[in-house]
Amino acid sequence: MKAIIVGASSGIGAALAHVLIQHGYRVGLVARRLPLLLELQKKLGPTSFVKQADIADTAAGRERLYELIREIGGVDLVVISAGTGFINPSLDWDLEEQTIAVNVSGFTAVADVAMHWFLKQSSGHLVSISSIAALRGSGEAPAYNASKAFVSNYMDGLRQKVTKLGVPIIITDIQAGFVDTAMARGEGLFWVASPEKAAVQIYQAIRKKRKHAYVTKRWRLIGWFLKFAPNNLYDRLV
Repeated sequence: MKAIIVGASSGIGAALAHVLIQHGYRVGLVARRLPLLLELQKKLGPTSFVKQADIADTAAGRERLYELIREIGGVDLVVISAGTGFINPSLDWDLEEQTIAVNVSGFTAVADVAMHWFLKQSSGHLVSISSIAALRGSGEAPAYNASKAFVSNYMDGLRQKVTKLGVPIIITDIQAGFVDTAMARGEGLFWVASPEKAAVQIYQAIRKKRKHAYVTKRWRLIGWFLKFAPNNLYDRLV
């Protein structure tokens, strides 16, 4: 099996690369930070492959991804783990723009490449690393929560598409809670999982061909609250 992880240089992406290698995958690693990719590749061994790309540059990012797919001889699984976000209560436009460029435009560019490849070969598995933040807005990080809502909604649309086409392409949306990475910012963090624990649970969702999974599993409780809490209660609590 051949997999590509976009956003593999650290955190969940790097941890998941280790898990996939352990289960016999050939793994392509994509990220902006080439030194970290090369360091990871040394640990993973000869069945890992590196391609530097910044998905915020959508044209170049798409080209690099196609190059990597050809280099490893096709792909069965694409995991989009790349993302960014900022605590931004002052609505600094530069921070909002960076978030949208990576989490919306960059994500969609990568998903589009993966879907066209999977539709061509009539099989494949696309996985997004979204967030529990997708479920409601945030006054502290408006663009981040909105961008993750876009990711989860887009994956729903792709799932509907392949279902109507009758093509055996699996679409899995992972909504992660707090994970101990550079993305976990701000006060009041709880239930913080290690990237390694998150990666194991993500792999389980991949293996089971799940449509959706909370990571870690206990976050389904928070997910339930966020979905059903009245607006006036939610606004007061957050």
